[in-house]
Amino acid sequence: MVKIWDGRSPGTDSVMTFSVGEPVEKVLPFSHTSGQQQQMDGTTATNVIVAAGEKICVLDLVAGRAREVLVNHQRTVTSLALASGGTRLVSGGLDGHVKIFDTTEWKVVAGFKYPSPVLSVAVIPVGNDLEDRHLAVGMQSGLLSIRTRLAGQQKVLARAKEKEMKALIEGKIDEHDRKVKKLRQGDKKRLRGRDFTGEGADIVIEGNVRGKIRNQSKWETALRKGHWAVSLDMLLHSPVEKQQKLSISNNNTLDKRAMLTLLTALHHRSALRTALSGRDEETLVPLLRWITKNINDPRHVKLLSAVALQIIDIYAPQLGGDDRGEHSIDSLIASLHRRVKHAVEMATVAGATGGMLDFLNIGAC
Repeated sequence: MVKIWDGRSPGTDSVMTFSVGEPVEKVLPFSHTSGQQQQMDGTTATNVIVAAGEKICVLDLVAGRAREVLVNHQRTVTSLALASGGTRLVSGGLDGHVKIFDTTEWKVVAGFKYPSPVLSVAVIPVGNDLEDRHLAVGMQSGLLSIRTRLAGQQKVLARAKEKEMKALIEGKIDEHDRKVKKLRQGDKKRLRGRDFTGEGADIVIEGNVRGKIRNQSKWETALRKGHWAVSLDMLLHSPVEKQQKLSISNNNTLDKRAMLTLLTALHHRSALRTALSGRDEETLVPLLRWITKNINDPRHVKLLSAVALQIIDIYAPQLGGDDRGEHSIDSLIASLHRRVKHAVEMATVAGATGGMLDFLNIGAC
């Protein structure tokens, strides 16, 4: 949810609410200062750009609706930044892509691919004119990449290379070399002491190695490195589980907080299917028991329902015909079905009861 508050209003309630349907990663205020539009109606359209899941939503605060929905990333969009005076939008995602959008037509005008999921992006302006020169990108691997646009002397060098290639094609390379040598001799003193190394190149800042993260469990380390299935296996086979054997009547042996944290992180990274695929009965049964035990908790029903649906979708072809009693996967799926059915019936009764109470309250007033 994206909520808007009015600082001039004495109330504590939000004045506008948008539902984007996915966990919100970034909210970026944006004013589209179109000179033509201001001349027509005397106002400036105010928008909010929201990164939610794999999409970018441009919310129009005047119209109270989504103006644009951009679905150009394959995985969660983690960061947004404005550039070129608000005429460009830069986005980075867990798919390792950085994309640049034109904020007039909201089309992709440029993009870069990085070797690791992108966690943050920033555009760094330079000079009195605040010209966008550097693009800083932070990655999950711990690297910081800086791309620098060609400017100043670097543009001169690029033009010199073009002239050299042209002379080579026309067969005038000797004449070109003599001119360049003469110019370099005249410029040698003027350029002495100046260093243009790295201009226009990717720069990786080294020497600031992050130390070992302390007080972190093995499954958290595996999750941070992107080993989704391994992190889930480590948590399912933690010492807590070995000391207290899992059973249907005692499913709290797994650390509930740790399991919820892991499942939320996997769902957030669109990695649930990867973590749940290729499992055997030994690793799938404890997870199904734990989900069956906790799925009726209203705080976690949405997350656990998503996990259960993924399990059913993956292992549906293998279900049926297993008559090994209450410890089989088929029996656990049936138990999960009964729990969900009971919860739905209770919710229906609760809704009807709430309606009757509302009716009585209205009659009393």
